[in-house]
Amino acid sequence: MLMIIISLILIFYVLYRIFFLPSNIHTQGKYVLISGCDTGFGHELAIKLDKQGFNVLAGVYIRDNVIFLKDKLSSKATVFHLDITKQKDIDAAFKLVNEKTKVLHSLVNNAGIADGAGYIDWTPTEVMHKVMDVNFFGHVEMTKKFLPLLIAKRDSRVVNMSSMCGFISLPGSAAYCASKYALESFSDCLRREMSPWNLRVSIIEPGTMRTTMTENLEQTLKNVWLQLPIDIKKRWGEQSFEDLFKLVMNSPFIKYSENSEKVIRVLEHAIISTTPRIRYRPGWQSSLFFYPLSILPTWLVDKIFSLGFNVRPDGVKNQLCS
Repeated sequence: MLMIIISLILIFYVLYRIFFLPSNIHTQGKYVLISGCDTGFGHELAIKLDKQGFNVLAGVYIRDNVIFLKDKLSSKATVFHLDITKQKDIDAAFKLVNEKTKVLHSLVNNAGIADGAGYIDWTPTEVMHKVMDVNFFGHVEMTKKFLPLLIAKRDSRVVNMSSMCGFISLPGSAAYCASKYALESFSDCLRREMSPWNLRVSIIEPGTMRTTMTENLEQTLKNVWLQLPIDIKKRWGEQSFEDLFKLVMNSPFIKYSENSEKVIRVLEHAIISTTPRIRYRPGWQSSLFFYPLSILPTWLVDKIFSLGFNVRPDGVKNQLCS
């Protein structure tokens, strides 16, 4: 009997959401703040939202890109320099936004870097700190700073740009994965803690998309190897790098990286829909391959990766027997 009641409640709830709730909010006059609008997702999203009537507040890292983006937006948009790792920039951004509005509909934490490609043994600790500063701590600081403007009304949103690397740890991406795992946990805590204010928190978890990051991957990997200390190069060997390089560059996930428009569509949904989702996994890589892989037993995932990343370092032959 209890199961029948629960089933009926669920059915009525689904029908209510489909037929009685409006699908999208009214966009006119609402303010959306986006970080990392120089290129890629942030750049495209700023243009899309501007056309839909939002008052876009777009932060760009490189000062020369202010004019570049401003020329593509309407007069109601505001473009400004923003380095989310610098508190003075965040404070200046808050002052600018607070003078325009006391209510923020959405904060899109989009800025990100993918430095630190390669194995943990290859990655300097300062590079890991840099990745965490941008991909995690910068978003934390932005969220905390703008929280008063977000909770000034109900149903405001924080949209955090994560990655499939936020739910599965890929060999050769430790710094990036660690930053995205941290962002995922922060997002879940934020959503649960701010539920009395009805603050919506959405996490975007795309696979490999065609962006400047993937376009520059070949040169990025080569630079990582060239800059390694001699002792680390000797430990791993030139051949192990060549093998890893070929594996990565010939990977179907790189060769068939997906159209970034898939990410823009889910970002729009998280901002505009009356019922935004908690997690979005745009594209086949994230939703159909890596997410199912991530829920397998850990030992099996380890085995699959060991077969996929079949790289043997030179130093292994010098190991002592236990």
